[in-house]
Amino acid sequence: VPVMSTETPTWERFDRRRRLGRFFTLLATAVTVLVSWRFLSIEFVALDTVPREVADLLTRMYPPDVAYTPEIVGPLIETVHIAALGTIGAVALAIPVALLAAENTTPNALTYWLGKVLVTVSRSVNTIIWALIFVVMFGAGALPCAIAIAFRSVGFLGKLLGEEIEEIDFGQVEAVRAAGASPVQMLLYGILPQVKPALVGLTVYRWEINIRDSTVLGFVGAGGIGVELFRAIDAFAWRSVSMILIAILGIVVLSELISKQTRGMVR
Repeated sequence: VPVMSTETPTWERFDRRRRLGRFFTLLATAVTVLVSWRFLSIEFVALDTVPREVADLLTRMYPPDVAYTPEIVGPLIETVHIAALGTIGAVALAIPVALLAAENTTPNALTYWLGKVLVTVSRSVNTIIWALIFVVMFGAGALPCAIAIAFRSVGFLGKLLGEEIEEIDFGQVEAVRAAGASPVQMLLYGILPQVKPALVGLTVYRWEINIRDSTVLGFVGAGGIGVELFRAIDAFAWRSVSMILIAILGIVVLSELISKQTRGMVR
């Protein structure tokens, strides 16, 4: 006669192996934080002066210098154009890079690794570093800023677009090829229609990021509203700084709203 178990089963979210894995992951994270903290010799000093200094700075920045607004309209518009031009340039460069970095469209292993290297190099160098390089090459102004944004954005767009290309239905591409299409026609009618929603969404999202990036590139002489912000800070004109920050916040919020609406339309 079989013996019926009287034990009540208990529900557990994770099994023993996963619980151990989570425990050791948390332990490794805690050790890493402690080691990094000790290595950097971080100390909280003069914390009692922080509230006083913050209050003093806010007092100097209030009220914002509204009369300074006409001076920043032009640089603010320039910043938007810089972000747009840089994003368009990035898309033009990212499409061939994505085709090289996608396993199902790259011609061979050499071009595949070339695409991966281009994506990695672009993403590993910060926008400000790119701007410093191009300011030295082209001089101060909007051009090096736009080029820096384009070079920084290529890695972002190339990586994500390449992953989208790897997920396409390649049967459609083969059907276009069987109909006698050229490589360019295969790209236009077999690949791009399948990744178009992702391409539009990524482009608008990257434009939103580039708006924020371009606001600070003026600190290295690359044009835009950042130049005015740097001048105001350098002159200790804190009320003007306050007005510039409000304008930057407004344009960033507006770009996020446009980005959200556009991404919703292409889904």
